[in-house]
Amino acid sequence: MAVNPPLMGAMPVPFQGEIFLLRRDNVIFEVDKIPSVRGGQVSAKGTVFVSNVRVVYVTYKPVDGFYAFDMPLLYIHEEKFNQPIFGANNITGKVYPVIPDGEHSALYSPHSFKIIFKEGGCGTFVPLFFNLLKFLRQFPPQTNESQSHISVQQSNSYVYNDPFPTASPPTDEIMRQAYVDPNDPTKIYLQQPYDPNQSQLRRRTYVSPRPEEGQL
Repeated sequence: MAVNPPLMGAMPVPFQGEIFLLRRDNVIFEVDKIPSVRGGQVSAKGTVFVSNVRVVYVTYKPVDGFYAFDMPLLYIHEEKFNQPIFGANNITGKVYPVIPDGEHSALYSPHSFKIIFKEGGCGTFVPLFFNLLKFLRQFPPQTNESQSHISVQQSNSYVYNDPFPTASPPTDEIMRQAYVDPNDPTKIYLQQPYDPNQSQLRRRTYVSPRPEEGQL
């Protein structure tokens, strides 16, 4: 996970080789342990983007300097789709933080998150999201040689060393097989919303954004 990843306009600056699959507007996103926010808890309305690498949430209005949240798909765990009798359908889960170089993973605990679908259905978004996770988990994570391989079920201090999958999901096949729910306002990208040859593309690495890398 990374707080306030670089944006171009109102969407994330893509990594090299990243393919955006869908976006969902007007969702409520909740996440905890955000250092810049009083109490650490954020609840804000905005847009969720899903790519072959990550889920990125972008707020409509910044909250105490918080305007976006980046969740690598390989870092997400304990995800669950909830259909409460009272209230909106939602996805809950946890995401491990991206550990800065030289820091010990035990110092960084997972964030809890919640994606709330208050406007419209989610019959398109939910299956695509869970199918992506299912595919990526077929491949072992890349870990630092100095780290012992501890499963996420055994230790909350364990995180993947490399948030990028060892194999790219078959996005074309996943999208062809996707059920399009007429009640779900999710927008599927038939064409990428950026020029893949543009110089703004990010290297395949997660780094803390510099101050000038905020919203453009």
